[in-house]
Amino acid sequence: MEHFDKEFCLEVWGDMACFTRPELKVERVSYDVITPSAARAIFDAIFWKPAIRWEITKIEVLNPIKWTSVRRNEVGAVGSLRSSTIFIEEKRQQRNSLILKDVRYRVYARLIFIPLNKRKDEKRENTADENPGKYNAMFERRASKGQCFNQPYFGTREFSASFKLIKETDELSKPIAEDKDLGLMLYDMDFTNENNVMPMFFRANMNQGVIIVPPLNSEEILR
Repeated sequence: MEHFDKEFCLEVWGDMACFTRPELKVERVSYDVITPSAARAIFDAIFWKPAIRWEITKIEVLNPIKWTSVRRNEVGAVGSLRSSTIFIEEKRQQRNSLILKDVRYRVYARLIFIPLNKRKDEKRENTADENPGKYNAMFERRASKGQCFNQPYFGTREFSASFKLIKETDELSKPIAEDKDLGLMLYDMDFTNENNVMPMFFRANMNQGVIIVPPLNSEEILR
């Protein structure tokens, strides 16, 4: 049984972001706004357990969409078990990146409880007291204190993200007053078959700064 009874909201912001379009291999070009997978990764960075998964429901764009172009040095090689030595001067590659700057979003998500019989590779110890309410409370406590397992980021680890848990009593600013068809956007990766991980997409439309994200089992999710 899945539980959709509680929805959380985080306000997240940062100086730069790059939500890379998968169809562009050489040069990094960002989507116009944060993707559901990148938003889900921020929730995971704050709180994650094998018994839960996060499902993004809505994205609100708070700052105008602004772009900047940068050229970066990257290493075009990966270390192996036989030899972990990489001569940077020989493997250095310069690439242009079209990225976002001065980003701020409100992202909404539900914590989905995963029954024990649907989990993979988890021991059956210490599961008697598991319930969605317990995990909801744990996330809310951690997010309220600004705690995270690792630093959240916007697309790539060099673009760190700050976050704040939004509560019902908070006064909220309005999203940007802009409508835009964002086209096909990466929803997340499908890990159902570990030997053949596949991307999932959806048609993203922004109405007055708001993007409604369909649920995972929706027909709107394209595999």
